[in-house]
Amino acid sequence: MPRTEAHLARHTNQKLKGVSFAVIGAIFWGASGIFTQTLFTDAGVKPLWLVGIRLFFAGLLLLLWSGVQEPRMFLAIWKNRHDAILMIVFAFLGMVPSQLTYFLAINAGNAATATILQFLGPVFILLYVAFATHQMPRRIDFVSITLALIGTYLLVTRGHLTGLSLAPAAVFWGIMAGVSQALYTLLPRTLLAKYDARAVTGWSMLLGSLPFLPQYVLHPNPLLTLPDFGAIAFVIVFGTMFAYLLVLGSLNYISPVATGMLSAFEPLTATTLAVTRLHIAFGPAEWLGGILIILNTLLQALPFNKIHHVQQRLTRQFSQKTKS
Repeated sequence: MPRTEAHLARHTNQKLKGVSFAVIGAIFWGASGIFTQTLFTDAGVKPLWLVGIRLFFAGLLLLLWSGVQEPRMFLAIWKNRHDAILMIVFAFLGMVPSQLTYFLAINAGNAATATILQFLGPVFILLYVAFATHQMPRRIDFVSITLALIGTYLLVTRGHLTGLSLAPAAVFWGIMAGVSQALYTLLPRTLLAKYDARAVTGWSMLLGSLPFLPQYVLHPNPLLTLPDFGAIAFVIVFGTMFAYLLVLGSLNYISPVATGMLSAFEPLTATTLAVTRLHIAFGPAEWLGGILIILNTLLQALPFNKIHHVQQRLTRQFSQKTKS
């Protein structure tokens, strides 16, 4: 095979690998929301208990993996005072809120709407960037915000002007999941650029599990069946550890733009499984609202380079303030 053809084949294989990683990771995330909902509704599992269990065991597994693969990077974060502080900030202002608000949104509503509302994250990112840089959002940003607002309205009201089709708590926690997703995206960029992603994610999860310790030590969940333990194992291993690693690993082969767009498989998976397996009613207004919210995410992915550059600069500024 000529060199150019071999290079092209290698490039195609790497791109296919990256796409596969991103899609499978997103599907794992979406499916874990369905398992979470069944644990809440059928097994009586409490959200705080499951968040604590998920963070503790997923964080422990990631740290063990990182310790075996990258032993020199395992404790490196804690040898740098500035990075250690940033890790603590990320754990309690990024990781914990993103996990907790998502689970509370599922508990108050359902996995499909919680996952879709979580995709409001890019809207809050662009609003933060506009505020921090003292610049008005671009035209495409206004279009994106408008689509997100219309989509959210359709999703939570089913197109009726008279009231909400979702419980107010489900709407509140779903929107907070979007805010938390923005924080989760913005905070760890400096750490991920310097350290092993498994160590960064693992330490943030393990630290984040500490506030929930009383929930799963002093108040253990009663009478779980074997299928319940299987669902918990899926949420921890596939819906958390492998999902994070696959999505982060996809960035080694494809651009962040492509990874961001392929993340749309998460709400698609959650919604499809919610309708087909859990028989949750999802009418035309909800489908249209979900599509508009996901479209807002895709629009934000298109001019990613500019936003990414600004986010990196803001992260460096934040890091310098923390260090000082």
